[in-house]
Amino acid sequence: MSLTFTATLFQWRGPAPHYFLRVPDELVPDLRGAARLVTYGWGMIPCHARVGGTTFRTAIFPKDGGYLLPVKVAVRRAEVLEEGRDVTVTVTPG
Repeated sequence: MSLTFTATLFQWRGPAPHYFLRVPDELVPDLRGAARLVTYGWGMIPCHARVGGTTFRTAIFPKDGGYLLPVKVAVRRAEVLEEGRDVTVTVTPG
């Protein structure tokens, strides 16, 4: 199962800033179903993700009833992604 969605890149300004895409609410049930099969704890869903021509490995994690996809620095640099920009991503759990 692969899911493609577009979301706005945002920064969480904690002690070490991280950037995320929020999974749209309509895809949350699909991810919950996948989580039962592939999660490695705390609801984390390992996945392959693709933004533009860049593919990377990460884990989607639950937050406030939905899911967040972290976007690595290397991906942001390779695809010239900035905070506030809409980003299309394809994720494949597993």
